Amino acid sequence: MSHSNKSIVVVPARLGSIRLPDKPLADICGEPMIVHVWRRAVEAGVGPVLVAAAEREIAAAVEKAGGTAVLTDPGLPSGSDRIHQALQRFDPAKSYDAVVNLQGDIPTIEPAPIRAALDLLSDPEVDIGTLAAEIAREEERCNPNVVKAVVPLAPGARRGRALYFTRATAPTGAGPLYHHIGLYAYRRAALERFVALPPGILERRERLEQLRALEAGMRIDVALVDTVPLGVDTPADLDRARSLLGR
Repeated sequence: MSHSNKSIVVVPARLGSIRLPDKPLADICGEPMIVHVWRRAVEAGVGPVLVAAAEREIAAAVEKAGGTAVLTDPGLPSGSDRIHQALQRFDPAKSYDAVVNLQGDIPTIEPAPIRAALDLLSDPEVDIGTLAAEIAREEERCNPNVVKAVVPLAPGARRGRALYFTRATAPTGAGPLYHHIGLYAYRRAALERFVALPPGILERRERLEQLRALEAGMRIDVALVDTVPLGVDTPADLDRARSLLGR
């Protein structure tokens, strides 16, 4: 897919994290974390970057840095609902037909993976693009907090169709396992369909929102990347992000 003005990156953010309160505003090397994520998205060069902010404080931090933010209903249940509402308010004419959902807590994301997810939409059959990296650490294979993307990738292949996502160790047998990275590129129509669907049976069971799309027959393709970007969920993660970005 060409990176034209038809693509937009939307970063959902809210202050209500239980493990790390006020997480988007956490200071990293003199700037709020949400500003670091916004800058990484701008560097990807795939289109304008919009922060979907549940609170005025987040919007103010982004705007102070020169970015654009849209306030969304703080009671929305998920980041997908937040980016959908932000798009409706920012672009009611639907000028943008593809949107990247970039989580607001991965300040070390590189531009290339953002582009890789969007490139998956070059296939007109793909509704949603996402990312995965091969699991290298043995303890992650059985860790339910590491979501696995079940993708039949031939040796050397860098993209494939997702058959399932799970917290279990899957598939069994010899071969690689893939750590799913929660960054998504949606066709605008696919996002609109997705947020209108009720939560799926398997989605509720696994606590994985992307299973709603698979249950509904939507196609999700996965691009293989080399590393999993650091997600900031705890004070220890925040310290690590400060160390990485301070180099």
